[in-house]
This record gives sequence, C-alpha cells and structure tokens, in this order.
Amino acid sequence: MIVGSDISRYPNTPRPTCRGYLHKRTQSAILKGWRKRWFVLKHNGYLHYYKHKKDEGKCRPLEVTKLEGAEIGVDTSLGKPFVFKCIPQTGNRIFYFCATSNQEMKRWLEAMDKAVHP
Repeated sequence: MIVGSDISRYPNTPRPTCRGYLHKRTQSAILKGWRKRWFVLKHNGYLHYYKHKKDEGKCRPLEVTKLEGAEIGVDTSLGKPFVFKCIPQTGNRIFYFCATSNQEMKRWLEAMDKAVHP
C-alpha cells in the first residue's frame, strides 16, 4: 500500500517499497518514550525517516539507515503489541518500532526483510 506520492512529478524515480507512520522508541538521555515518525523504505534498501509526512522530499531525513544485513524481527520484551526491532550491521544501535496493527507490522517486516536480503 502506497500512501501519498510525488510520483507524478518524478515519473522515473522508483516508488519506495514501503512508507508510513510508525512509532520509534526514543532512548536519549533527555527523552524517553515513543515518537511518531514518517518512515520511507527505498528500493536501494535504505530506511529514511522524517518528523512528518509532509517533510518527505522537502527536508533532509532525520536519519538514513542501511538495512542490508540487518537483523529484524518481532520484539515482545517491551510488553507492547506490534513492536519489532531492527539491528543494522553498522553502528551499535537497536531501533524499536511500533505499528498500529498486526497487519501493518507484517507489512513493514516483509518489506524490511526484502531490503535485508536483496
């Protein structure tokens, strides 16, 4: 499912494989909790995220992460439903994401799995 797209303005640009809002766990020294962010998984296997949907294509992403070789999967350790994690090969970071439904979580896991094993 593709939600919103600038494909008409850039017809030769491949559509992202997956995009949508997810909650990302924040574990900084100042902020802890879950923040809603707009995620875009590109065909090249890079996951971009923005503060808002409207920022895609207008602002630089808050972060870009290469998913090839990453470890992804459902996570039940946080006691919250529809949580999955991503551990990229580079860096020493673990991303925790929370979807709004089991179906949405499965959609992201399938798309990310294709990026992990191109």
